[in-house]
Amino acid sequence: MSLCVTFLGTSGAVPTTQRNTSAVFVRREGDRLLFDCGEGTQRQMMRFGTGFAVSHVFVTHLHGDHVLGIPGLLQTMDFNERDDPIAVHVPAGTRREVERLVGATGTDPDFPVRVHGVEAGDVALSADDYEVRAFDTDHDARSVGYALVEDDRKGRFDRERAEELGVPVGPKFQRLHAGEAVELEDGTVVEPDQVVGDPRPGRTVVYTGDTRPTGATVEAAEDADLLIHDATFADDNAGRAGQTGHSTAASAAEIANRAGAERLALVHVSSRYAGNPTPLEREAREIFEGRRAFVPDDGDELDVPYPE
Repeated sequence: MSLCVTFLGTSGAVPTTQRNTSAVFVRREGDRLLFDCGEGTQRQMMRFGTGFAVSHVFVTHLHGDHVLGIPGLLQTMDFNERDDPIAVHVPAGTRREVERLVGATGTDPDFPVRVHGVEAGDVALSADDYEVRAFDTDHDARSVGYALVEDDRKGRFDRERAEELGVPVGPKFQRLHAGEAVELEDGTVVEPDQVVGDPRPGRTVVYTGDTRPTGATVEAAEDADLLIHDATFADDNAGRAGQTGHSTAASAAEIANRAGAERLALVHVSSRYAGNPTPLEREAREIFEGRRAFVPDDGDELDVPYPE
């Protein structure tokens, strides 16, 4: 089951020649999800080959560098004769503003655009085997972050043990792995826990949007496979980070450490570091020991493997 993240926009509030404004594209098998949609996101999607088949857009807050790409993206989808509906999830209390943004050009798309307000603790999207959950962030606007959390997977099936117990190769293997007891020809009943191991964790990808460091992020990102965290400034601008509702690379790394995250992607990079993010990576790696902290470039793709 593939899970791939494409970083479409990694800049802070101002785009640069190297980095566009905030947008992260997630492909999970057949599902296409977009987290934030800054100005120019549709061009980034064309440039990096993600396509436009997005079913859900998750907006962290309504600052322009996170939402101004929505009207253009929807218009392009309309030009491409899209029929499928799209859901736009936004912080509670901002739905009407986003609806006005969608209609800013004076025309509505010919496909349904459904805007939903979400609060921290809400399940914004409940799919067959994963959820996207909203959590509290701390910015100078109504804001939430989002965690994509997969369901636990089945435990490993012990074929050798099943054969030792006399289970014939075939449909009874599948029934046991699905959690159903089976009866053998001699009347013996084999229970699933005799041949199936403990459930194995799925994957978790967390995206904060703009935020100061928070305990809510630590909770949402517990044992996450990938934490994508605001790292607007280096530590010599920690005061400015706090004043403007952002994080430093060092504070993002501290959050990742506390959460036990596997990897940390530093995004929303201030234009002062756009061409040389080394100070951010260096500060984060000094704290986030034993794991990988990095500043992705626009267009970078990252496959998220299962924990084992």
